[in-house]
Amino acid sequence: MALSLPVRPMISEQSEPPEPSAPVVSAEPAARQHLLAMDIAALRELLCQLAEPAFRAEQIRRWVFQRRATTFEGMSDLPKKLRDSLAERLVIFRTQTALHQQSNDGTEKLLVRLADGGEVECVLLRDGNRRSICVSSQVGCAMGCVFCASGLDGVQRNLTRGEIVEQMLRLQHLLAPAERLSHLVMMGMGEPLANLTEVLAALDDARSPGGLGMSPRRITISTVGIPAAMDRLAARGIPYNLAVSLHAPNDRLRTQLVPVNAKIGIDAVLAAADRYFQTSGRRLTFEYVLLGGVNDSSHNARQLAQVLRSRAVMLNVIPYNPVAGLPYVTPAAEAIDEFREILEAAGINVQFRQRKGDEIQAACGQLRRNRQTLPLAEKT
Repeated sequence: MALSLPVRPMISEQSEPPEPSAPVVSAEPAARQHLLAMDIAALRELLCQLAEPAFRAEQIRRWVFQRRATTFEGMSDLPKKLRDSLAERLVIFRTQTALHQQSNDGTEKLLVRLADGGEVECVLLRDGNRRSICVSSQVGCAMGCVFCASGLDGVQRNLTRGEIVEQMLRLQHLLAPAERLSHLVMMGMGEPLANLTEVLAALDDARSPGGLGMSPRRITISTVGIPAAMDRLAARGIPYNLAVSLHAPNDRLRTQLVPVNAKIGIDAVLAAADRYFQTSGRRLTFEYVLLGGVNDSSHNARQLAQVLRSRAVMLNVIPYNPVAGLPYVTPAAEAIDEFREILEAAGINVQFRQRKGDEIQAACGQLRRNRQTLPLAEKT
């Protein structure tokens, strides 16, 4: 039986969507620069202009990234004159937490309002000793995945380095003082590889010893598959984990679910993933959102096993987290079990991800769209 799925129009006629430019976001007051958008070289240059030693840059970053400072006034080992000068010229946080929700499983989600009024979402997940965060790279998304809330309104713009880093720090501030972030996933709103320059700059702060100090091996970049950008990421030479959102085992079905696939093709995505593995040595992860009655059949499972059998991969299967207004449902338990059995029998390294934060609309994009009818009380 032929599938009839709502397919959104393509955003671009090009086979690989270009990176939309990240506009200058107005600050308050306008003259102040965004500290988190600056790399350490730019901060040292500013300190040089203030006739301050370069080592002050490391002190400032240590206060922000490790001591969780939100103002310059509290940076007690800096001279008072310097703190005043920095406060006149820089702002640390340019966003606001518009909404904050917490689920019974400990998952916390923030709706972050940007200086220009745009909104993005980010999530903190607790699992044993792991403290993982999921952050956004764009306001909206242009990839058009038909089951995803993030792209229902299209893409507005890229986030800047500072706006991405701010999400990391806001989630870090939800932790107890003795806790630290352990894992980072670029899997929030937007397509990270369509904003690769700013994403890589933000990840420099995540992995830097003077930043959040996270191992690149605990940082994952998720993509629907943009081959040229995947090659560019491989050429960077930093062993980030790459997670490719496959969602279908063939072009016909994948194009219905991920419209950008029509201009790229599953073979090109798989070939780019293979090149990333060859260059980085990092095992690939493929993501497969399991949609009831759409891509969860035994035939789909056998096709998927055939596609992945010869590759050193981890397959994450994610039962669908329903989105209000979209016609997709979580698969039946029997369908999930059969899908798992077929993959495991074929020797595929597969895990079925536990759904977290259902009651706080933790599927990306839901909170932004549904904030007028939240099921839980707001937290500030």
